[in-house]
Amino acid sequence: MKTLFGLMTVASLLAMQPALAGSKGEDTYKKACMACHAQGMAGSPKLGDKAAWKDRIKAGKEALYTSALKGKGAMPAKGGQTALADADVKAAVDYMVAKSK
Repeated sequence: MKTLFGLMTVASLLAMQPALAGSKGEDTYKKACMACHAQGMAGSPKLGDKAAWKDRIKAGKEALYTSALKGKGAMPAKGGQTALADADVKAAVDYMVAKSK
């Protein structure tokens, strides 16, 4: 019985993990990315604009992570929030990609 309960607990936690990651990504997006990506300002791809994100997504997540972490064009590194952990920035990229496919 204890084994079954333990397995159910682990399964429940694993099932929640993507939702928690999405929540962290959304929070970071709102903090560091939304100011430009919600409106498509300064050449940034607008969140949810499939055409604007298509080639970027095709280039791969590592390329997107590098752009977000180091900055690209008018976008500063980490959206100007340099205290953010790399994992949080990557979660925001994952969130934006998921919303823009």
